[in-house]
Amino acid sequence: AGSKLKEVFDKINNLLSGKPVQTEGQTVSVTQHPQGLEFVYYKLAEKFVRHGEGEVSFHRDSAFPIAVVLSGIWELHPRVGDIFLAHLHKKCPYSVPFYPARKEGTSMEEYQRMLGYEVHDSKVEEQDHFLKRMSGMIRLYAAIIQLRWPYGSKQGAHPHGLSYGWRWLAQMLNLEPLADVTAMLLLDFLEVCGNALMKQYGIQFWKTMFFIQKSYIPRIEAVTSSGQMGCLSRLKNFVQKCLQAEEIPLPKGILTPSFWRT
Repeated sequence: AGSKLKEVFDKINNLLSGKPVQTEGQTVSVTQHPQGLEFVYYKLAEKFVRHGEGEVSFHRDSAFPIAVVLSGIWELHPRVGDIFLAHLHKKCPYSVPFYPARKEGTSMEEYQRMLGYEVHDSKVEEQDHFLKRMSGMIRLYAAIIQLRWPYGSKQGAHPHGLSYGWRWLAQMLNLEPLADVTAMLLLDFLEVCGNALMKQYGIQFWKTMFFIQKSYIPRIEAVTSSGQMGCLSRLKNFVQKCLQAEEIPLPKGILTPSFWRT
């Protein structure tokens, strides 16, 4: 509910503003320790990224309520946004976007960590689980860049708005595609913020969609084996439908004005 989300936002904002906050039966304040505020900035940013790889990867619609709170906090406390991006880029290099190359002397285990895989006791997580986590983080990022906290002053620009999404898309299409990963990330990104990018960039956006269909999808196909076609097929269908309809649908779970009255 909108009212519940506002409570969460106010509590986080109060904590970061140095006010005492009640939690788990005790009162805490960042003023209790010289590094208290820095510590809270760090842990809060880390927690938002964890929500992306956990909550959003399983409940896709949850990207929007989480993103709108972070967007508002970012506006009032820019340090949280900076640290959030640092955590996000480390956990999901594709959010830069960047595909790390394996350097000489780097062990396979270390390289897999650089690619975003979780490695425990030399065992690498399953590909499905890895893709799910990356998907959740990209969907959260794509939600953040288009949302603003409705109760803010909105005097300045969004601290990390749609221009960053446009840049991400352009940079992504300049990279050589990877099997599995590229098709999934493009589909997630376009499903979540394609509608907002369409409204903002108009004809330039449609030129990009046409480029994806004619030039980039064949390049993804060239590196994709027959067993990895699922996500690529969904991306192809999505792009084709949008070009035919000349419309990108609103993302599922977007927060409508009526949500804030709940």
